[in-house]
Amino acid sequence: MRAGRLFAALLGLATVALVVIGTLWPIPSAAAFAGGRSLLQSASTPEAAVRNLGDEIRRRDWDLAYTGLANKSDFTEFEFEHDLTGYYPCLRTYANLENFDIQPLHSTADDAKIRFITNWSTVVGPVTASRDLNVTRSGAEWKVNWPIRREPIVPPQIVPEDYLRWDVIFRGPGDDWGAQNVDSPHLSIVDMHPVQRAEGVVVLGELMNEDVVPAYVAITATLQSKDQSPIATESAFDMISHFLLPKQVTPFLISFPGQSLSGVGSIRMTPFSSLVSAAAGPVIAIDNEHLNPAPDSSLSGELVNESGRPVSVAHILGTLYNKSGQVVWVVGQYTGWALSPQDPAPFNIPIPEDLAKNAGSQRTVVTTFNYGGSE
Repeated sequence: MRAGRLFAALLGLATVALVVIGTLWPIPSAAAFAGGRSLLQSASTPEAAVRNLGDEIRRRDWDLAYTGLANKSDFTEFEFEHDLTGYYPCLRTYANLENFDIQPLHSTADDAKIRFITNWSTVVGPVTASRDLNVTRSGAEWKVNWPIRREPIVPPQIVPEDYLRWDVIFRGPGDDWGAQNVDSPHLSIVDMHPVQRAEGVVVLGELMNEDVVPAYVAITATLQSKDQSPIATESAFDMISHFLLPKQVTPFLISFPGQSLSGVGSIRMTPFSSLVSAAAGPVIAIDNEHLNPAPDSSLSGELVNESGRPVSVAHILGTLYNKSGQVVWVVGQYTGWALSPQDPAPFNIPIPEDLAKNAGSQRTVVTTFNYGGSE
């Protein structure tokens, strides 16, 4: 009994000591999560000023981040916040800044330029963005000049929307339509072949909706050994356009990390489709599309929302073909910002350099999503 009381007394003293230590010498990260500023260092260098800004953005402390800007008189705090989170609902609206990096580009005694690279966590995976920030000396401190990105002001106008739409009417409980369900739209695999990459086996190709109705589509692939036993099964996930209008074609890319093509005897493809309501709009035009050669191989262009309302997210898929018309690679990217009507939005999707040299042509498709459904 006496030993138990002694242990309890020692435990109590240790707890009191830890509380006192935590009060006098708090851990910076704990203070930051509590809303404090102990993570912020003195902005005595351009790098420190940018790091402070990054920490404030990560905590979504818009007021503190805006107050410390050198050019805050050029825009409002509302504009600053929504320059980072979007003026309309988009991927960045609900994203969290996971981490950031800074790359000094040049500096003098009174000004510097620093590349601010941000890594955001979104519902479709990580999104990386960068901005080049001008940082200027103000007395003993440095302050960031934020390059604001304003939404364009579109004049009032009437934009007619006359695109096709398909609606599905399902049977009601009192309807006698027979026992059978509606047949699924018919799909065909236009092209399919595997390639070996350093990270594993990749199966790519194209899928076509051969029916006269729209379809939700998906596809899985199973690698089989030479004795036909299954090795692994994977799906295209987001490297496919899941909503296909009649006669529309989508690329697909299915990754098998860690697998070797030398051990594969055959591949079993399993496409899936179901009838869905869909519309042939809003129309997203692709302008100035082109392939950029090495050393920075990429597929670039501009998306133009030709409808009269914003589009929350656009999913871009580019199919690269060789001179024989065979698919050599598929690239994809989501737009972090909503597409405003009539406002060109540039995109640039990297391409592996060893594959880019085999690409002679490309085809790009865009699927749009709005909060409340896809279109």
